[in-house]
Amino acid sequence: MNSDFLRYSCQIALPGFSEATQKRLQNARVLVVGAGGLGCPAAQYLAAAGVGTLGIADFDAVSISNLHRQVLFTPADAGEKKAVIAVQRLQSQNPGIKVVPHDQMVTSQNVMELISHYDLIVDCTDNFDTRYLLNDAGVLAGKPVVYGAIYQFEGQVAVWNVINENGSKTPNYRDLFAEVDASQIPNCAEGGVIPTLAGIIGCMQANEVIKYFTLTGELLAGKILIFDAQTMQSRVIKIGSVTRTQINRLKETVIIPVISADELKTCMAKNAIKLVDVRTAQERDEFDIGGEHIPLDELDGHLESWDAAIKTVFYCASGKRSGEAVKLIKKRFPGTNVFSLDGGLKAWTIV
Repeated sequence: MNSDFLRYSCQIALPGFSEATQKRLQNARVLVVGAGGLGCPAAQYLAAAGVGTLGIADFDAVSISNLHRQVLFTPADAGEKKAVIAVQRLQSQNPGIKVVPHDQMVTSQNVMELISHYDLIVDCTDNFDTRYLLNDAGVLAGKPVVYGAIYQFEGQVAVWNVINENGSKTPNYRDLFAEVDASQIPNCAEGGVIPTLAGIIGCMQANEVIKYFTLTGELLAGKILIFDAQTMQSRVIKIGSVTRTQINRLKETVIIPVISADELKTCMAKNAIKLVDVRTAQERDEFDIGGEHIPLDELDGHLESWDAAIKTVFYCASGKRSGEAVKLIKKRFPGTNVFSLDGGLKAWTIV
């Protein structure tokens, strides 16, 4: 056996594998978008398996509250950029591959250039805007997307946009969910997630990537796997063999203006802003930092009397719902001076 392949000897020994199979992994270029709960285990196993070029795209910083599921990081990394730290760890785990950091927000302005350097995209994101963006960019660029998502005790895995033998494409995310109202779906910070689920789904994503490049097994293309961590049961739902959606362009990314907890406290001390809590009544009863209370699902009904000239800051538990509030206001009143509390009340309480 080639000495370069010694660390991969156990996988090369698999039925259907060979040194030539391993070479296909070595030549593969994979972009993992999101170095969080899914991205950490997915990237670790892709690096360990010998994927030749591995890109890690994430613009966020390591947070203590996420360490229970983001297993590449330690408490000493808090505040450091995820992409940079993840690449350092992965490169030390396997010096024989190339790991590339992309410390940037993936937007409609840069996504096509970013994915042009890779053969496949692994969607490990935690928000619907980026999920749709990666899906649409993958379709336009003709590149497959390995999708994963987790919430509380349930996870999902699928492979989008694979070329069929007749040249047609398998379904993509929009074939399953044409559009999702993100404001009505809490994220992990608000709804919670069991940490082991992130590892399970992230490893499943890595498994699909390996199957794709080594031409082994049956891909989760044209179907989606649903996994329940409480019952340890899974089911595969068939979507179809061919996409029925038409994607011609990317939806422009909306950049949400944010304000840090420190900045907000300074503004509040000067009475220089309007503060709006968009959480539920139950959440507000438990704790609040003042301001007007308008639950997100009621905000649209207040827009007729909205004073767009007042600098306004929205807040919620994690920053997700307040970000949706900002997008709603910006859509109705372009140029309005509105912000979302960065990190939500979680950030506020640790400042």
